[in-house]
Amino acid sequence: MNHFKTYLLLAGLTALFMAAGYLIGGPTGMLIALAFAVALNAFSYWNADKIVLRTYGAQVVDESHPEPLIRNYVIDVVEMAAKAGLPRPRVTVIQSDQPNAFATGRDPAHAAVAATTGLLSLLTRDEIRGVMAHELAHVKNRDTLTMTVTATIAGAISALANFAFFFGGSRDEERPGGVIGAIAIAILAPIAAMLVQMAISRAREYEADRIGASIGGDPAALARALEKIEAYARGGYVNYEAERNPATAHMFIINPLNGKGADNLFSTHPATRNRVEALMRLGVGQGAARRSVVPVSEPAIRPNTGRNPGPWG
Repeated sequence: MNHFKTYLLLAGLTALFMAAGYLIGGPTGMLIALAFAVALNAFSYWNADKIVLRTYGAQVVDESHPEPLIRNYVIDVVEMAAKAGLPRPRVTVIQSDQPNAFATGRDPAHAAVAATTGLLSLLTRDEIRGVMAHELAHVKNRDTLTMTVTATIAGAISALANFAFFFGGSRDEERPGGVIGAIAIAILAPIAAMLVQMAISRAREYEADRIGASIGGDPAALARALEKIEAYARGGYVNYEAERNPATAHMFIINPLNGKGADNLFSTHPATRNRVEALMRLGVGQGAARRSVVPVSEPAIRPNTGRNPGPWG
């Protein structure tokens, strides 16, 4: 998705934020909402990586780490970043059973990648390389800033819309719409924000898969990783922090939400099967050997115990 379309989508989120302000407080409310939206964009621009990494308790690691799985993970990320012509990103680990990963940062010079302990324990090294190559593709495409700012504003729209219930019924003549307007914005604004967020994420995931397959050099490994992560995420491994912060779900390589609540009404990711098929076609086109993919219906998983797997358990 080109940058112009991205700017239009972000402008749409800002407009929704202003509309919520207008229905709550009329022209004055709209101006306040606009100022708040600008402030949110500025804050997110300078603090995108810090916000997300702190939310998930990510710990920075390097090649000196005593755990071999983490050392290999760092070595591979650094090697692939150099191959992609990127500055060395901060490499971090998140304590979570669920295998997953994301990238964040306002630009490649301030980027960070994060992998869960579940990802490092449950996937093979070549599959982990495929996943992290996908995340480096997001960094290379400068997706990380857009995705973080989108999450911030979308969450703010939902919060602001909730206030409409409390203020929409006032008799204040400056406040248009009354109860009907308040109900409309409280229902439609969060849905519209989610749709915009979804549109950004889905297009970018396909492109990151394509470029990540080139960086990692093995489209089939990324395809297998996607299947496995999907299976574990739906088979009992819960990302509790993501469940508490659903507005960040689109940042992960696979939707981390368990699908049992309303927060998962709109999927932020393309269907995993479609992504896998596209990667396998890419592998065939590159002359890569096709290897079997673990079926989603037959994941080799154990029930979630609340403990971290492998050497972190």
